Amino acid sequence: MKSFAKVGLASWVFSALIGNAVAATYSLDTTHSEVTFKVRHLGISTVSGKFEKFGGSFDLDPKNVKATKGSATIDVGSINTSNVKRDGHLKSEDFFDVAHFPEIKFVSKEVKDVNEADTTCTLVGDFTMHGITKEIALKVKGGGIIKDGWGNERAAFTATGRINRFDFGLKWSKALETGGLVVAQDVDLDLAFEGVRKLAAPDTKPAAAKPAK
Repeated sequence: MKSFAKVGLASWVFSALIGNAVAATYSLDTTHSEVTFKVRHLGISTVSGKFEKFGGSFDLDPKNVKATKGSATIDVGSINTSNVKRDGHLKSEDFFDVAHFPEIKFVSKEVKDVNEADTTCTLVGDFTMHGITKEIALKVKGGGIIKDGWGNERAAFTATGRINRFDFGLKWSKALETGGLVVAQDVDLDLAFEGVRKLAAPDTKPAAAKPAK
C-alpha cells in the first residue's frame, strides 16, 4: 500500500510539473542557463570553470519524454576559470586549441532510463570537442514547465556527466612524484538549461456581427 501511495504521489507531482504542456521547441535562454565543469588539480583540490557563450535548442514532449531531442554549441573561447593566465593556457594548443577548434557541440541521439517518479532520464548523444566526436551520456533531471507571465512558456532541466579529456585529444599534463597528474583526465560536467518559447497570442478579434433579419 505504501509503495502504491508513493507511485501515486510521484505521478501527481510529475503531472503538476508539466501541467497542460504540449510538445514544443524551446530555445536556450542563456541568461538563465549555465555550462560549468570541474577537474581535479594535483590530486588534492578541484578547479571549476564555465563557458560564457553558448546556444542551442531542445524539443520536448512531456507526454513522450523518450522523443526529446536537443543540441547545443559552445564557444570555447569564452572559457572562464577566474584566472586569465590559466584561461590563456586552456585556449592554447596544449588544450583546446581554440584557433583550430573554436566550438564544442552536442547533438542528442537517444533518451533512456526514464523515471517519472523523480523526473530523471539518461540523455545519450554525440559530443564533439577538439575535432573528435564520441558518444557520451548525461544524467538529466527535469525542473518543470511553466508560463512566465510575459507571454512565454519555459522549460528547465539540469544535467550531469563525466568525460575523459584524453579521449578528445586534450592530453597535456605533467606527472607528479606521487604518480598522479597535475590536471586530472576526468572532467565533470554540470549543466543547467532553461528554454523559452513564445506562446501564440490569443485571438482578440471581435466576433463578426450577425446580419439583421
